[in-house]
Amino acid sequence: MLVLTNPYDATADVVLRILAERGVPVVRTDPGIDLQQGAALTTRYEGGGQCGTLTTATRVLDLGRVRSVWYRRPSMYEAPAGMEGQDAAFARSQAYWGVGGILAALPGAHYVNHPWRVREAEHKPAQLHTALTSGFTVPATVITTNPAEAREFCRAQAGGAVYKPLWNSPYKGEDGRAVQAWVSEVRPQEITDAVAACPHLFQAKVDKAYDVRLTAVGERLFAVRIDGPDLDWRRYQNLLTYTQVPVPEDVAGAVARYLDAFGLVFGAFDFGVDAAGRWHFFECNANGQWAWFPPPITGLIAEALADRLQRGTKP
Repeated sequence: MLVLTNPYDATADVVLRILAERGVPVVRTDPGIDLQQGAALTTRYEGGGQCGTLTTATRVLDLGRVRSVWYRRPSMYEAPAGMEGQDAAFARSQAYWGVGGILAALPGAHYVNHPWRVREAEHKPAQLHTALTSGFTVPATVITTNPAEAREFCRAQAGGAVYKPLWNSPYKGEDGRAVQAWVSEVRPQEITDAVAACPHLFQAKVDKAYDVRLTAVGERLFAVRIDGPDLDWRRYQNLLTYTQVPVPEDVAGAVARYLDAFGLVFGAFDFGVDAAGRWHFFECNANGQWAWFPPPITGLIAEALADRLQRGTKP
């Protein structure tokens, strides 16, 4: 089994400990960094087939024998130390298309998830469209660069509206510290012409009784009720409480259709549940975190991932 992630990925550690206890052979590497620090990758295409090796500081992996690939959170591809300017940009792009292309095309390997599928599933507009066609309840949403359209949409929402960033782009305040754009309630009069600078996502506010994070590992679903004091539960994680809850049949069916539409094996879904018990789809992170749940819940998800990776698709 091949695990592609950075060395600080504590979530991967949880699953790798289980696989080690089971005696499953695993090679863990961070190709964007390791290939600049002594690791080597070679692939040949000849004689009607493909063969290759990945050599790390401690292992030599026959790429043709890889049963499963866990694409977690590898670092960005780096240029060799001391290389700058156009040379560095060239080296990084060649690594992305070359190394990334090889590791995404291992014959017969089972990917959790395939990196190309993850990239496709990261776009919020694609998520919203696929959620609707999969049968989820989705709050009314507009993505626009038109300030007048944004104000009109927010004014039309009887229960209010919220703003959500389309991507968690890095941003620093005047003091140089990172600034997080949280999901926030917005009123029409607060929307300025700055909306024209880039696309903005506005959504009808859901009158939530609580949030749910549903982690899907294939057909195995783990839903956790999240109770907290803020509109965006991520803001005060030290004040949250977690309770496992059953998954309604209609939601489970929509999850299966959503994963199938994107070609995903794993997904971390976020829902808001109203007082009537209706689940409203917010988003799905195809590479979301889950090891921050209390140990019993984390353990169940880790076991499910270990099972999936160990089984793979090869006989």
